[in-house]
Amino acid sequence: MNRKDFGEDFIWGVATAAYQIEGAWNEDGKGESIWDRFTHTKSLNPFKQRIYQNQNGDIACDHYHRYKEDLDLMKELSIPNYRFSLSWPRIFPDGTLSSKNQKGIDFYHRLIDACWERDITPNVTIYHWDLPQALEDKGGWTNRDTYLRFLDYTDFVTKEYKDKVPRWFVLNEPLAFTVLGYFLGIHAPGRKGFANFYPAVHHVTLAQGEGGKIAKRNCPDSEIGTTFSCSYIEPVSQDGFLGELHKNAAIRFDALLNCLYIEPMLGMGYPIDRLPSLKVLEKYFQEGDEERMKFDADFIGIQNYTREIVKWSPFMPAVWGTIIEAKKRCEKTTEMGWEIYPEGIYHLLKKYASYSGVKKIYVTENGAAFSDKLVEENGQIRIHDVERINYIKSYLEQVLRAKKEGVPVNGYFIWTFIDNFEWAEGYRPRFGIVYVDYETQKRYIKDSGYWYRDFLLGKEV
Repeated sequence: MNRKDFGEDFIWGVATAAYQIEGAWNEDGKGESIWDRFTHTKSLNPFKQRIYQNQNGDIACDHYHRYKEDLDLMKELSIPNYRFSLSWPRIFPDGTLSSKNQKGIDFYHRLIDACWERDITPNVTIYHWDLPQALEDKGGWTNRDTYLRFLDYTDFVTKEYKDKVPRWFVLNEPLAFTVLGYFLGIHAPGRKGFANFYPAVHHVTLAQGEGGKIAKRNCPDSEIGTTFSCSYIEPVSQDGFLGELHKNAAIRFDALLNCLYIEPMLGMGYPIDRLPSLKVLEKYFQEGDEERMKFDADFIGIQNYTREIVKWSPFMPAVWGTIIEAKKRCEKTTEMGWEIYPEGIYHLLKKYASYSGVKKIYVTENGAAFSDKLVEENGQIRIHDVERINYIKSYLEQVLRAKKEGVPVNGYFIWTFIDNFEWAEGYRPRFGIVYVDYETQKRYIKDSGYWYRDFLLGKEV
């Protein structure tokens, strides 16, 4: 497999997120985010911590102060595209236009300029989960006003940086942050239950559609899209009476995990036909919302790591099914406990390409966490992460397979560039192609980083 196999117009890059790497959580006028509050608040359950070892992103990778060093490493690895996110509370500390923080605005100008100085193209995500806490105090995404404040924020940043950013991503994985943060409560802001989940879903869907239109209006010469988390879903069995129940459960999970946010954007409405419980969303509609949800995106980003095997269950309302843990059915998983299933990304690319409104697809996140170890060899520190190299290669082979079959997939971003704060899992899982020693903040390029460099330089791998 060679880079040239993908074509000259195929873009390559790495991805990060503001809260996971920036640190400087309260410096230079930045406001508190929901992740600041969530990680600083101890769990009421003494037997279950909110975050692994009560860690937080206060310092993280100190990218706020070390971004030039990190971009130099990116340049050394010949990486041409950097996808990063803006921190909403760094720009508007309380989430509103009246709280504009010039130091935060200037930081992203410096970061974007530093990318261009190194011939690295900035790809900017507008929202990657760090909602200003001041808005959460008023209900967060359960409050329709938050979606309106998001439109103000989107309007401002796309005007502020429009001449410097050729590719914008409106949201990062809306399903993930609404399920984990507003239904299960295991991510910030820690809300639970359908009463939080359903209004959050609808308001985020509105933000996606209207935010995309605003970005396109302000940046007509840029590509505007958004990203979706997705997992290939299969039933545990399709044989007999139970097999039919398992198959229907898989259909419902697919509607939830893979269709909930893209279909309204494409003008298809919510996938109520496959997941009837979503009919509850209609109670949150206001006149004109069906149009507000729509957005004619230039591309979509898909973010895939694994597949899920589903079985029917009478104990899980709404989806009437449950996911079988990969550790219970696989000999080998990643550090996150996820199955390695490269064919899944092929099936998902084919699935999303089948939507008539999808023009172009980027794989905006793909990668794996493994237990990386530092090894000293001839006076140098090395990290031999062959499992990550094999993972990336196997997934890229499936991306190429889909492309050869006519899927309009035109880019691939590794998650992630440097090891980082991995949300509720803390610093334990390492996804990076660059190792971070969190005690010293020293960076070490892993073998996967060198492999990616060689691949990007056109060598056969």
